[in-house]
Amino acid sequence: MKKLGEYRKLLEVDKNVTLKELKTIYRNTMKDTHPDKFINDEAGKQEAEEKSKSVIEAYHFLVSINPETQEKYKEEYTETITKSNIKDFYLEKSVLKVQHLNGNMYEYLGVPKNTYIKMVNSDSPSRFARRHIYGSFVYRKAGEAMAE
Repeated sequence: MKKLGEYRKLLEVDKNVTLKELKTIYRNTMKDTHPDKFINDEAGKQEAEEKSKSVIEAYHFLVSINPETQEKYKEEYTETITKSNIKDFYLEKSVLKVQHLNGNMYEYLGVPKNTYIKMVNSDSPSRFARRHIYGSFVYRKAGEAMAE
């Protein structure tokens, strides 16, 4: 997935980075690019703000897909994908967003459009996802539904 590669490149990490290493790299990068370092340089400050936003976004994304993070929430994820059917799903730029009946939402990265079309046309999207999505794509928790 393109975004994943860009984030890793921005923070100069590979897929084996630990959460502790990622946090250290993030903090050091933010020290170097923090807008407050550019007191009398408006152009530099503007550039630093943009870079800071990118670094923050990259850090949060990489933390969310890190194996340590996924291990921490494995029980919740396993319960969701085995016991809660899919309420809704859609594909946006190779990211499949899946909303479950229990309120949890997950994003699956790098899902091909033809796989999404097969899921749309399947008799049971939940069964299709269990067979062809879960365990096949990098995922991250994308949130929880608000109480209605």
